[in-house]
Amino acid sequence: MRKVGNGGEMNILLIPLILVVLVLFGVSYFAYWSYSNMTDYRDNTNQKIADAVKTADQQLTTQLNKQFAEQEKSPYKTYSGPSAFGSLHITYPKTWSAYVSVNSQNDPMVDGYFYPDVVPSTGDSGTGSTNFALRAQVTQNSYSDILQNYQSQVQSNIVAVKPYHLPKVPSVIGVEVTGQIQSQKTGTLIILPLRNQTLEIWTEGTQFQKDFVNTILPNLTFSP
Repeated sequence: MRKVGNGGEMNILLIPLILVVLVLFGVSYFAYWSYSNMTDYRDNTNQKIADAVKTADQQLTTQLNKQFAEQEKSPYKTYSGPSAFGSLHITYPKTWSAYVSVNSQNDPMVDGYFYPDVVPSTGDSGTGSTNFALRAQVTQNSYSDILQNYQSQVQSNIVAVKPYHLPKVPSVIGVEVTGQIQSQKTGTLIILPLRNQTLEIWTEGTQFQKDFVNTILPNLTFSP
């Protein structure tokens, strides 16, 4: 008959003992975790509720401010240019102001600046820090000459150019230029032939891109 010594009995009992200890550790940890969460919830409930309400209020305020700002833009204003330069009609938000210089002896002959509230200084518009909401020019330069100026930028991937026509003037095909449209200025520029002149209209930066795409361009008209 085979006898089991004390060492064998200890080995047999050791495995259940280890399992029991592990279970006790697991139960203890879970109890501690649950108690900690319960204590934290009990002690900080009011603060958690206040923080959640504050976050919700901030999000709602931001959303309402955006909605109000959009509603305030309408009804829109319209700039109407002289017939000698294509009877340009530009529709823009009523919360913007416009400064437009018209002089047949200058080039550009029509030079417009549009910006929310008050138009900033226009003296350094080419390289200044202000990104205008909208710029519009009717220039004596030919359409082909202006496009030629962007050829090197296209080859260097500084700008991208693709065909474009206004929704309300589909018969006139021009181009849309995106990227660095001027020195130190990025944005979206539309170039269109206008009789023996050229119409250029653009937005600088990205802040007013939505207005440019959704309001300015769909409503822009001129007499070819």
